[in-house]
Amino acid sequence: MRPADIAVICLYFVVLLAVTLTLARRRRSAGDFLSAHHDLPWWALCLSLVATETSTLTFISVPGVGYTSGLVFAGLAAGYLIGRVVVAVWFLPLYIQGRISSAYQYLGRRFGHGVQRIAAGAFLLTRLVAEGVRLLAGMLPLVWLLTHAGLPVGRGTVLVAIMMVTLAYTLFGGLRAVVWSDSVQLVIYLFGAALCVGLLWCGADGWHDAWRAGRLALFHVRPGGRWFADPFTPAAALLGGAILSVASHGTDQLMVQRLLAARSLRAARMALIGSAVLVGVLFTLLSLVGVELWVRSGGAALAALGFRSADELFPHFIVTGLPAGLSGLLVAGVLSATMGSLSATLNAMAGSVLTDFGPVPARVLGRLAASCVWRAGPLFAARALTAFWAVALVGVTMVLGEGTKSAVILGLTVAGWSYGPTLGAFLFGMLCPAGRGRDAAFGVVVSLAGMAVLMMLAQRVGWVIAFPWLVPAGIGMMLVPACLSMMFPAPRVAGGADSVAEK
Repeated sequence: MRPADIAVICLYFVVLLAVTLTLARRRRSAGDFLSAHHDLPWWALCLSLVATETSTLTFISVPGVGYTSGLVFAGLAAGYLIGRVVVAVWFLPLYIQGRISSAYQYLGRRFGHGVQRIAAGAFLLTRLVAEGVRLLAGMLPLVWLLTHAGLPVGRGTVLVAIMMVTLAYTLFGGLRAVVWSDSVQLVIYLFGAALCVGLLWCGADGWHDAWRAGRLALFHVRPGGRWFADPFTPAAALLGGAILSVASHGTDQLMVQRLLAARSLRAARMALIGSAVLVGVLFTLLSLVGVELWVRSGGAALAALGFRSADELFPHFIVTGLPAGLSGLLVAGVLSATMGSLSATLNAMAGSVLTDFGPVPARVLGRLAASCVWRAGPLFAARALTAFWAVALVGVTMVLGEGTKSAVILGLTVAGWSYGPTLGAFLFGMLCPAGRGRDAAFGVVVSLAGMAVLMMLAQRVGWVIAFPWLVPAGIGMMLVPACLSMMFPAPRVAGGADSVAEK
């Protein structure tokens, strides 16, 4: 490892620590830890949204997808923009004006706590697995760099070290520290991606070949009959991508938590739409890196270059193809992407447990705190849950294996299991005034089970379903049984009146 690279990485940690210590002077409480008292500026929330949704999966995998498929992720960003406009118009008013702390509280108010807890439970399970995939992706370039520097450190050691640093500032500053550290981290890897594009652009020749090979196309217009297997056709990118974005930014607590921290509905909308534009810029830059590497290699196949998967392409370039200092900056970018999504996940999962599962977790943790010398009440509960999810994430990541599938596509596929059923529940509540709590609960449970069966069956028989189509499939599986359930009358108690639950 070159001295300039070490200096850049150390500078990154110093800046991150300075930001966290500055924020730690603010008044701290459970409300500030989980919602930052709804007073964060829109532009910081915009940066935090992009840092949270992109993460290591984007930073590592999108250049590999750009090498093999061109600028298709830039086309997918157009669908994301359409979806976020829908969220800004129809979903955000439900959240901001109601001053709720969790997206699933809407379901609780509309259908009862049972549906709220089912949706929150699906969120927690999905986040646990999806974040494990993200962490696996983040280990690759770091272990590679340390190995090339003569320090053969195992993946588990790197994982624990990253988790300890991230957990420290997340526990110290809560959501406020998470948002501001996300902002710093996004700027680092956005700047690093732009530098890579500029460096590879100089002296690049062969753009005509890239055009003829389809590497500059935004969509796959001839998928060869695999319309539902290819995630980058116009229909999948624009329609499926829009629906996916509605689910992720309209019903996923990981994203909604940031929007709920805005000062007003207008500020939340500006943060959301701004994040769509910014993620399009980031997707384009990272895709261009992949295309430029394709031009630089003369269009050679990945196997001919010695790579087992496309996800190894960009990390190899970071540690072997960049000058001193810039390589360290890109490694800091990978660290930023990993830690940014991780801190956001820990804070959101802790908040969901306390908000969506009632006072029971807080009471249990409160009794534990009462036996300690130091007692902090609700703030102790929030921090204890954050630490619990950190340990759980390390355990899940340790048991997950590596595959040859693109990590970013694998992560989106995992998220697709719960996005459709949850979005279906929101749509059912908005579009069916006569819908009851038991109808919604029945639809969500059937949909979650149906999506699990569909995904396992598809893997067994060799079906390939593109991740943008998983959300519409889940929505359909939720709405059909929920509407069928409405046809049956509610059970009655002995006195002949409707049950209290249905009232």
